[in-house]
Amino acid sequence: MNVDFFKGKSIVIMGLGVFGGGVDSAKFAARFAKKVIVTDKADEKKLADFIKELGGFKNIEFHIAGHRIEDFAEADVIIVNPAVDEANQYIDAAKSKPANGRGLAKGGNKLITSQMEIFFQLCPAKIVAITGSNGKSTTTALTAHLLGKIKSGKVWLSGNIGNRPLLETLDKIKSKDIVVLEISSFQLEQLARIKKSPFIGCITNIAPNHLDRHKTMENYCNAKENVFRFQNSGDIAVLNAYDKKCLEWYEKYKKTDRNCFLFDREKLDSRLTAVFKLPGKANRENLAAAVTIAHHFGLTDEQLIEPAGSFVSLPHRLELVGTVKSVRYYNDSIATTPESTVVGVEAFNEPKILIAGGYDKGLPFDEMAKAISGKLKALILIGVTADKIEQSIRKTGIVPPIYRACSLAEAVKKAHDISTSGDVVLLSPACASYDMFVNFVQRGNQFSELVKQL
Repeated sequence: MNVDFFKGKSIVIMGLGVFGGGVDSAKFAARFAKKVIVTDKADEKKLADFIKELGGFKNIEFHIAGHRIEDFAEADVIIVNPAVDEANQYIDAAKSKPANGRGLAKGGNKLITSQMEIFFQLCPAKIVAITGSNGKSTTTALTAHLLGKIKSGKVWLSGNIGNRPLLETLDKIKSKDIVVLEISSFQLEQLARIKKSPFIGCITNIAPNHLDRHKTMENYCNAKENVFRFQNSGDIAVLNAYDKKCLEWYEKYKKTDRNCFLFDREKLDSRLTAVFKLPGKANRENLAAAVTIAHHFGLTDEQLIEPAGSFVSLPHRLELVGTVKSVRYYNDSIATTPESTVVGVEAFNEPKILIAGGYDKGLPFDEMAKAISGKLKALILIGVTADKIEQSIRKTGIVPPIYRACSLAEAVKKAHDISTSGDVVLLSPACASYDMFVNFVQRGNQFSELVKQL
């Protein structure tokens, strides 16, 4: 595939997404296509900022607040947002009719693809892709930060880590560069269609997640394994020495022609851990993963001391957003799984007031409850999952004071009222945000603003 493939085509962008990921695909398509249709089930009000960003392209049409069968039936190319489950009537309609344009797949079939598939097929540089259930955003950003010490070539940070251009940067990326991507299970499912995996694939850990979409843990693990499955001879697999599933994959792939490595937080150079500012053992695991990857690009521990010390927490990831009357407030809105909330709670030794709850992804909370119930001063629950979390906590027999709040604002006020000097108030929801917010960023921003108002 090359960019000429898209010239003169009719292209549908299915889903802008809650972070606007489809904007990147739409801008890329608009450079080459005869016509681009951007379609999303959300209404114009929710998508206003994204629509405004694309307003300068004369060949883009917007079909918002619902999809139209005819758009998919008539298009040559459909670029599908990873959050879209492709088992739907619109993709079926696309598959049922041949494309109108020329130069497509044998037999005139439409191309049903994704942002990540296009990128992997067109990117000239080596790709480092990092996935996992928890810690992947921090590990991805930290890896790119450490690789900044490399003298030759540029390091590009993108993927699922936020609204960063991916396809838009293709014509700027050189073969000597390195691209560091955060990659989700949904994106890895899409990559499996073209049998592509990265030069370096890294899995931070595996725990139940997105079971509302994947249905079973087996399906979820199968999607994650795609980060290694199609690697070439000599490519590199990096896995967590403390994760059971990662150890299984390590034993499997070390028998192949891959180069397999385990990262271990206990084997880090003490000079690196001494300067590293992020709290908790999970963040030391993130550091170990990033350092292991950096070693494969020729960087030594000595060279990594300065960047390890200068790395700061990403927004919404155990981010200190304010101190009020000697009570520290931390925004960990990115914690959308029970395991990530356990990580957040275990990062602090101080008395902790936890704000948790949100959209129900079908994940169990019993193991989280066992891990945190004896470590909280109080628990404030919000959102759809409040009942499920409380039931799991009560089953442990070690029950902190539990409060309910109808909104995040009410939760922050309650935390303020019951906290005393030296406490930590931690927003670490263990759930997605979609019941009350557009995404975890909006949730985290609101929390930060509420703390400022205190």
